[in-house]
Amino acid sequence: MPINTTYSGPEALPQHIPVFPLPGALLLPRGQMPLNIFEPRYLAMTDDALRSGHRLIGMIQPDPAHPGPDPNKPNLFQVGCVGRITQFAESGDGRYLIQLTGVARFRIEEELPIDTPYRQCRVTFRPFADDFVARKGEDEVDRKALLRALTDFLKANNLKADWQGIENAPNEALVNALAMMSPYDTAEKQAMLEAPDLKTRAEILIAVTEIELAKSKTPGETPLQ
Repeated sequence: MPINTTYSGPEALPQHIPVFPLPGALLLPRGQMPLNIFEPRYLAMTDDALRSGHRLIGMIQPDPAHPGPDPNKPNLFQVGCVGRITQFAESGDGRYLIQLTGVARFRIEEELPIDTPYRQCRVTFRPFADDFVARKGEDEVDRKALLRALTDFLKANNLKADWQGIENAPNEALVNALAMMSPYDTAEKQAMLEAPDLKTRAEILIAVTEIELAKSKTPGETPLQ
């Protein structure tokens, strides 16, 4: 999705960003994530992001394997993705309905000791310079294998899809949209986020889908949801 601001590289983004820890939430570059904001601290975060002019929020997952001593401030994975607020609406009952469009992944360098009700971090985007190049590496994606895994998943769950839209989607948009919408656990989502390139992300998505489909056919295993 095109946005009004062009980010040419890591240096175009601020080093300090607010972060929104949310389990299972996977944002990827140029992907769109709708969010229903209702907690006071994240309403304040949205207000501040809009007021600042940069309109950026870093999406990141808490690390369930190392939660830390404070349940209200869990340890975070070190890699997330920053998104720009590209849609904003008030619900009339105190909530914000926003959409983030992914810009680039980041690595946390340190969490800042600040007084805001939401968390902020000093981050670097330099390890993910390729994120600023749209559709980079998409010719290396095994599209046939990806569509085969998608077809098997849909059949196993009795679901339908907009195949015309899927056929017309470029590989980057297809891989990232399927990864973001996938029903998999935090660890699998994090692995797809941290994949070094689009080809690897697609391979992880295919592999996880095949594993879950195999589990659903094994007696005693929980069916894929």
